[in-house]
Amino acid sequence: MAGTAVRGRLTWQVATVADVVTETPRVRTIVLDVPDWPGHRAGQHLDIRLTAEDGYRAEREYSIASAPGEPVAVTVERLEDGEVSPYLTDELRPGDGLELRGPVGGYFVWEPEDGGPLLLVAGGSGVVPLRAMLRHRGRTGSDVPVRLLYSSRSLEDVIYLDELDEPRDGVEVVHTLTRRQPPGWTGRSGRVDAALLADVAWSVEDDPLVFVCGPTSFVEAVASGLVGLGYRPERIKTERFGSTGGS
Repeated sequence: MAGTAVRGRLTWQVATVADVVTETPRVRTIVLDVPDWPGHRAGQHLDIRLTAEDGYRAEREYSIASAPGEPVAVTVERLEDGEVSPYLTDELRPGDGLELRGPVGGYFVWEPEDGGPLLLVAGGSGVVPLRAMLRHRGRTGSDVPVRLLYSSRSLEDVIYLDELDEPRDGVEVVHTLTRRQPPGWTGRSGRVDAALLADVAWSVEDDPLVFVCGPTSFVEAVASGLVGLGYRPERIKTERFGSTGGS
């Protein structure tokens, strides 16, 4: 099955950039044409490699932003001191080539037959693999109920804002803004803490399947908070990255 392969068994290939979509001032989604793509599962990763003129190579891992069956896409946040993200977000253009390999990972994935209800909790760019799960749910016609709790610094930093706020049967999206709220903001404010989780999360009796993705401290706090509410640890899947995610 796609995604269970070990990196050493995967080969690098050249993909062609089909489109570059601006999500926020710092974030771009790169849509790729990958001739020999084997298919992926919602929640998997791929590796991207850049080679400088002097031969120096930099590799980074990015979550796949698209659902199975859609063109392969990654969503990249620009880091000021990054080796890879400034090129991907500022320089890359449609028609350019890009080295990649994948898909990678088989743990942090969701299929409709896994059931639910689903509780998805994202911090910043941790929303990327969760977006792939939401799109997969829609493409497969699944009616599994979903709640997404998404923590962002400000409204301008919300990735996929229009897509996430589009009404969908059985999907509830809750935003919380941690640093700045626009005038008239009626959504949540502040960090995801035990009180917010208790208010937003499914009841323990629903025995939801949980996916949490974001910076390490965020993921640990959310997972601990959910266990404190009585959630079964084996139903909580987590994925961590550094302070902001790849570079």
